[in-house]
Amino acid sequence: EVQLVESGGGEVQPGGSLRLACAVSGFNITRTFMSWVRQGPGPGPEWVSQMNGISGWFDYADNVKGRFTMSRDVAKNTLYLQMNSLKPEDTALYYCARGNKGTAILGSTYRGQGTQVTVSS
Repeated sequence: EVQLVESGGGEVQPGGSLRLACAVSGFNITRTFMSWVRQGPGPGPEWVSQMNGISGWFDYADNVKGRFTMSRDVAKNTLYLQMNSLKPEDTALYYCARGNKGTAILGSTYRGQGTQVTVSS
C-alpha cells in the first residue's frame, strides 16, 4: 500500500523556520520524481519544489529559492523541506506528491494529506 505522510507543520512568526517531513511507503523515492506542493487561499495548488530521485537533482519555485531546501533520507525513504525566512504568504497546506512539477500540479495519483503551515505575527 502506498502512503505519504507529512509532518512538521505549525504556526511560526515571520522570519522563522520549519522543517517538514514526508514519510513514504509503498515505493522507493530514489526511483521517481517527488514534489512538494502547497495549497494556499488562492484558486489552485502551487508547486514548491521537486526532486529527481535517480539523479538527486533538485529544483525550486522562484519565490522560495534561497529560502527552502528539499532533501531526502534514503534509508528512511523520507523527504524533507527545510523552510527558512518564512513569510506570511508562505501560509498554506503543504503536501508531498509523487511526480515532477507538472504531474504534481495536475494531480498526482499519490499524495499525502498535507500539513498546515501558518506564518503570522
